[in-house]
Amino acid sequence: MSTKERAVYLEDIEGPTEKKEAPQTVRQDTSVAGATASKSQVEKTAVVNEQKASATTTVKRQRTLVDMFPGGNAPATKKIKVAATHTRATSTASALTSQPSLNSIAFSLSEFQAAMSDEERKLLALECETLGKSWLKLLKDEIRKPYFLKLKRFLYDAGVHGTKDSAPSLRIYPSPQNIYAWSNLTPLGRVKVVVIGQDPYHGPGQAHGLCFSVPPGVPVPPSLRNIYAEIKAEYPQFEPPKHGNLTAWAETGVLLLNTCLTVKAGEAGSHSGKGWEEFTDRVVDVVDRYGGANLANSNGAGGRGRGIVFLAWGAWAAKRVAKLNTKKHLILKSAHPSPLSASRGFLGNGHFKRANEWLEQKYGPDGCVDWCKL
Repeated sequence: MSTKERAVYLEDIEGPTEKKEAPQTVRQDTSVAGATASKSQVEKTAVVNEQKASATTTVKRQRTLVDMFPGGNAPATKKIKVAATHTRATSTASALTSQPSLNSIAFSLSEFQAAMSDEERKLLALECETLGKSWLKLLKDEIRKPYFLKLKRFLYDAGVHGTKDSAPSLRIYPSPQNIYAWSNLTPLGRVKVVVIGQDPYHGPGQAHGLCFSVPPGVPVPPSLRNIYAEIKAEYPQFEPPKHGNLTAWAETGVLLLNTCLTVKAGEAGSHSGKGWEEFTDRVVDVVDRYGGANLANSNGAGGRGRGIVFLAWGAWAAKRVAKLNTKKHLILKSAHPSPLSASRGFLGNGHFKRANEWLEQKYGPDGCVDWCKL
């Protein structure tokens, strides 16, 4: 095997397992507890007296209602139960409609830029120019936070400016115009599936803003070959392409999101811990609320996310989706498709078919992803 074939990408390496701290036992101060107990006894006595005072009135009212119907079958109690059932049945719909619809959220780029300081205008020029507007209007406050501006100062000093004025011999991947490619190819309201990667490829010409994907003419990475193998197992008609460009998936609603969006040439993980993780966590939060908002639905919750599919392969990706509501979304986890772990749970996981079955049930046939079309 040649040296090139033995190359290991950062995505092939599992992240460290986090230790969970044991819950601490808090001892209550006995004097406070005694005071609380005395106060509780007084309040209890007051409540009992109040209940006794109102008991006669309540009983009399109940007897009056019962006396109005032969056999004592008053319908009032039944009506209360029906009302309670109706309230529970409508709670889910209320949750969906409690937030504004995606398309109703107003955003003016010129007003946003006018409100910036001179430094912000310089540092955030790339975001204003290349971050998809359906995403920018929900992340506009995030990119002005101190941690993100610190990240942008770091990148600016490394030569990452705008699409036209970045350093000519830039050693940061992907190129500035492709850092947010995922946001333009996959508008927020059209997201059906999220695939979470870790780090952009750090070799020349490999990274182009979509996790697991490489531009035409670049050899198919090992992890992607295993992804193709799993699709072939689930859909026998699939013919794995000779290229590794997943743009067709992105254009049909598959958000291919790396956790870190940049990397230094030849140095895997070099931009980890700089702020990208916090930012892409907020991207996941936005998807949680509005992913799939513009997909077909019939429950009156148009413009609001009703749930999508998350494909979390490996420990790193599983950590990013740990907080999500499993009743709202379909969250599928397995080992990473890396050659180092694919045989330990990725191959044979059935994720692609399971995703489509869930999407069809939720959104109809048009909600499915054509995994075979690349």
